Amino acid sequence: MSFTDVFKSSFLDSLKEFSAPDTLIAMVFALIIGLFIFVVYKKTFSGIMYSTGFAMSLIGLSLVTTLVIMAVTSNVVLSLGMVGALSIVRFRAAIKEPMEIVFLFWSLAAGIVIGAGMIPLAVIGSLIIGGVMVLFFNRKSHDTPYILIVDCADEKAEKETAALIGSSVKKFVVKSKTVNSGGIELTAEIRVKSEATDFVNRINDIAGVSGATLVTYNGDYMS
Repeated sequence: MSFTDVFKSSFLDSLKEFSAPDTLIAMVFALIIGLFIFVVYKKTFSGIMYSTGFAMSLIGLSLVTTLVIMAVTSNVVLSLGMVGALSIVRFRAAIKEPMEIVFLFWSLAAGIVIGAGMIPLAVIGSLIIGGVMVLFFNRKSHDTPYILIVDCADEKAEKETAALIGSSVKKFVVKSKTVNSGGIELTAEIRVKSEATDFVNRINDIAGVSGATLVTYNGDYMS
């Protein structure tokens, strides 16, 4: 059999009968699971800026992947063509948070499984993944970490500042200390009590302190 005969054979014409009800059911489940992933992402988001576009793309990704997999599994020729077409696609979107990769793969996996006809697996697997992520998120501390920068004129002012900070916050860790002819710059990572930041005003009133700056710090804080 020559190469031309292979393309003329019925092997390449193996097209399943298109079923509108099956397609509709698969797309509805893909939408439901995509919305579930969207809700879990919104609930567990802990980054700097929440992106509505990225969250909505999780829903679209599950729908599009389901559609593609259903088309691939229905026709051999189409599957070979899609493999070639998708291999040239390059995504340049920056991933700001490591957890975003998890949600992207979750949406892709859900779409692939639903498109392959294994809807119960997609539903059960998504419920387990979502439950685990929400569980670990709820166990994580929600205290907001801050970076406090204080300019002290001398060591006495530094000690008074450290004492005041220690008595006013839940946790206080010195991250850096710079000493020069102009004085001492103290940088500390802190966790405040009940989001109260009025202690910064009292720090600025200490003799020898020329300025105090408090900024929000986003990152993992190891207890």
